[in-house]
Amino acid sequence: MSDILPERDIPVCDAADPFPQAPAFRLPAGACDTHAHVFGPACRYPYTPNRTYTPPDAPVGAYLHLHRQLGIERGVLVQPSIYGTDNQLQLDALAHLRSLGKDYRGVAVVAADVCEAELDRLQEGGHCGVRMNLLFKGGIEWRDVQALAKRLAQRSWHLQFLIDVSDFDDLESRIRALPVPVVIDHMGHMACDKGLGQPGFQALLNLLRDDQAWVKLSAAYRITAEQEPPYTDVVPFARALLKANPGRCLWGSDWPHPHFSRPMPNDGDLLNLLADWAPDEVVRQRILVDNPARLYGF
Repeated sequence: MSDILPERDIPVCDAADPFPQAPAFRLPAGACDTHAHVFGPACRYPYTPNRTYTPPDAPVGAYLHLHRQLGIERGVLVQPSIYGTDNQLQLDALAHLRSLGKDYRGVAVVAADVCEAELDRLQEGGHCGVRMNLLFKGGIEWRDVQALAKRLAQRSWHLQFLIDVSDFDDLESRIRALPVPVVIDHMGHMACDKGLGQPGFQALLNLLRDDQAWVKLSAAYRITAEQEPPYTDVVPFARALLKANPGRCLWGSDWPHPHFSRPMPNDGDLLNLLADWAPDEVVRQRILVDNPARLYGF
């Protein structure tokens, strides 16, 4: 039997709050949102049938409105799972942003055996990394990750992993052996109730201390047990990551917040979390400006 759900059974996501509030603190010049997505329209950019959710449209104009309200000047679009390896929407969005004089980058999703011509096309279109969804077992094999990493190293690209660090075997040794920079999504995507001492989270801290990984301080609502900001149970985890290595931490909005079941947060409230996690302006300058400039080449 096929694992593909009938269209009527695929859950439809809530839309992001269309009225993002300005944050309570001033962002430094050149601030970067390293994790967001654009969606639709489906009539032009069809979704893969084998998907876990259907989003409402989230066009590049709404994305720019978000950044104007927050004070963001740079961004990184990340290919969402619902488009599979068809990166055309993201390429078109990046081309539109460039036409407006905006400095944005992309992280693609590709097949393990992607041809060099496709990687050339993606690079010319503003991409500098590949995202791999390793959160669910049964997907790409680690040997495929290793093979692709060798090819990406020749382009000075990075690999971005969506994983639950508490449920990934040999995380530390596997990451250390890769020849490319590695970015871990959403603070390791581990539920906070597993505790700071969880071995996978400790492995992530070790990687950060040794400059062997980057981590995105993003999507607190995906790991909290609380319903609404300020997600106080996330604070110790974010601060532990920052203590391990503030020079390897990035911030991302995860806009438009697809596929989660809690109340939709306002993006201004989400950005305000960063001021609590990192009250020092110098540290926030590193997170928002200096670190993404080094990784993405701004």
